[in-house]
Amino acid sequence: MKEFQYQRAGDVPGAVALLAADPEARFLGGGTNLVDLMKCGVERPARLVDIRRLPLDRIEPSREGGLRIGATVTNSDLAAHAEVRSRYPALAQAVLAGASGQLRNMATVGGNLLQRTRCPYFADLAKPCNKRAPGSGCPAITGEHHNHAILGASDHCVATHPSDMGVALTAFDAIVQYETAEGPGELPLTEFYLPVGDSPHRETALPPGALITGVTLPPARVAANSRYRKVRERASYAFAIGSIAAALDVRDGIVHDVRLAFGAVASRPWRARAAERLLVGRPADAEAFAAAADAELAAARPLAGNAYKVTLIRNLVVSELTTLVQEGTR
Repeated sequence: MKEFQYQRAGDVPGAVALLAADPEARFLGGGTNLVDLMKCGVERPARLVDIRRLPLDRIEPSREGGLRIGATVTNSDLAAHAEVRSRYPALAQAVLAGASGQLRNMATVGGNLLQRTRCPYFADLAKPCNKRAPGSGCPAITGEHHNHAILGASDHCVATHPSDMGVALTAFDAIVQYETAEGPGELPLTEFYLPVGDSPHRETALPPGALITGVTLPPARVAANSRYRKVRERASYAFAIGSIAAALDVRDGIVHDVRLAFGAVASRPWRARAAERLLVGRPADAEAFAAAADAELAAARPLAGNAYKVTLIRNLVVSELTTLVQEGTR
């Protein structure tokens, strides 16, 4: 591991100033992803700016009636929060599905959104990878790709984003707040992650040196009737091969509102807008759910070894929406 300096930030402006003064510095929250990448040489910061003790660790009502979640709130605290569990249950379920208790105790909300892909080619310095070394190639396209993207990929990268939390936050129209040397800003999570295109090394729309300070969840009646389902290759904690955050509001047997987001299928949490548009105003039944899934997955471009994900996601849509109908009528 490359030697690095360590400095603890005293406040948000001070943290931002420290990073602005050293382009090779990185913010350190829980470190559950960053430190691993430092060990294997993918990340080589000259300085770590510890932000763990900044006053960003609260979950509180927003002015609009939703919730504001501070960037240093731990995953454990987020999943256990009473308002999150009752008003946005899919978010609590996603966090609990994401990692073991030990990791949840360390990992932070801001860090979770910024975690890097777990593509094995990305983590192996002996292999080319356009995300790690732009222009070097993407060996996953013709190599090992059974858990890679089927939506939104390009000829330059087929890696997927690993966050479970991010999938639920995407379904609920979360907004990311950040601070820069020029002042505060915000980005809807659906715009936070950049399309892969020909520059997969550019992953987010955050300005250089920006510090995530929190995430706001708008109020949403539909979110109270929501679920998160994660499919993985072993029962113990593992990254998803496919996941879904689903929320459903049915009135008199007709879909009034619906939210759908998929995980482990793209370089970012995938908001299923086409499926949502098709479902609103239609009967809340398995036939409509399957048709909506097919409409969303029509854009899928699977590789030779991951076409199973199309069927998997289709089945998850039908299964989870059907369960939400049943739960909503109890």
